[in-house]
Amino acid sequence: MESNFGTMEAKLHAILEKYTAGKDLDTNQKLIGASFAVVTKDRPIIESSAGRIDLVDTGRPFDSKSFNYIASLTKLITITCIMQLVERGTLPLDDDVRTTIPELATNQILRGFDGDKPILEDSTKPITLRMLLTHVVGLGYDIPDPDLIKWSNYVGRTARNLDWSREGFTTPFKFAPGEGWWYGTAVDWAALLLEAATGQTLGQYMKAHILLPLGMGDTTFWPGSDFDARSVAYTSRRGDGSLEAAAPPVDKDSDHPLESGGAGLFSTARDYSIFMKAFLGGELLKQETMDEMFRPQLDGVQRAMLREIVYQPGSHEGFAPEFPAGLEIDHGLAGLVNLEDVPGKRAKGSMTWSGFCNSRWWIDRTNGIGAVLFTNVQPFGDSVVGKLYDELERCVYQNLESPP
Repeated sequence: MESNFGTMEAKLHAILEKYTAGKDLDTNQKLIGASFAVVTKDRPIIESSAGRIDLVDTGRPFDSKSFNYIASLTKLITITCIMQLVERGTLPLDDDVRTTIPELATNQILRGFDGDKPILEDSTKPITLRMLLTHVVGLGYDIPDPDLIKWSNYVGRTARNLDWSREGFTTPFKFAPGEGWWYGTAVDWAALLLEAATGQTLGQYMKAHILLPLGMGDTTFWPGSDFDARSVAYTSRRGDGSLEAAAPPVDKDSDHPLESGGAGLFSTARDYSIFMKAFLGGELLKQETMDEMFRPQLDGVQRAMLREIVYQPGSHEGFAPEFPAGLEIDHGLAGLVNLEDVPGKRAKGSMTWSGFCNSRWWIDRTNGIGAVLFTNVQPFGDSVVGKLYDELERCVYQNLESPP
């Protein structure tokens, strides 16, 4: 499809301005700032930004070079690296990986509690890379999970997943591998498979095969002080709808043991849109690899659990505010896949994901278009971001027109 890009750019900017704080400093039902980019295979990237990077007006605008913690938007870049190795036959999708990752071989299943004492059961089922990439292995994030925190407290574990360490990623399975869908540290373990296969750190591989070739100089696991002047302030939504300063979910200056393939990157909207354009345009992976990544991967039990989690109140606003409740969904090898057209928006078979600070992306291969929204607000599932994202996406598709 062709598009009226000039008209689209002006309309996108007006939407962003409506949802971001101006000179009056009023943050009620607004964001301090946001940046949005639209990519296609063969046209220049459209970028639009509005607002500022500080809670108070310091004169530093939010733009496509503003530096953000992107949290789970890391996953798509990491999984692209992994799928390059799958293409080469270095990492099979369906081999048992427990001999490579000993923690997964000894991990137990948490079946409940007897008082405070965890009820643990040995796990005997094989674990594959495909299972890790689709989140059906049963691994969760400990910080938001009361059961995993209760288990941690009982066993005296002090590490957490955001420590970015093997100990922090190691928690019991929520169910036997393959018997459900649960979101957590699976992609972090998949990244460790990449490191074992290549003898490189994830960051070294990513830099050589994606970041340097694409010129993504503002994307890193190790941000230094040179990024401080462009770093977006962390904010949190109060109950009255206004914003206040928030603590960073991670310490960017910490000397963490691992580079988190699931949530460790810092980047800019400019860099991420460059990556998405290359990804959508087939520069990074073969067509058949892309087909497999976008193919629905779940069985009936897994899909039912995914739907239950995504569409429950509180989760829907975070995982997929752009989907009408009940829309048929599945999971590919890198994100949610909608199994129906979304009226007025993306086509059936598109893929999407989001991050803890409410940045998010979608890729619609049918229409040859993708987009990414960068912002920084907590908690996950901010309703203002959901409304903004909906308007931006509708604007994109309203300004697509069929060629004559």
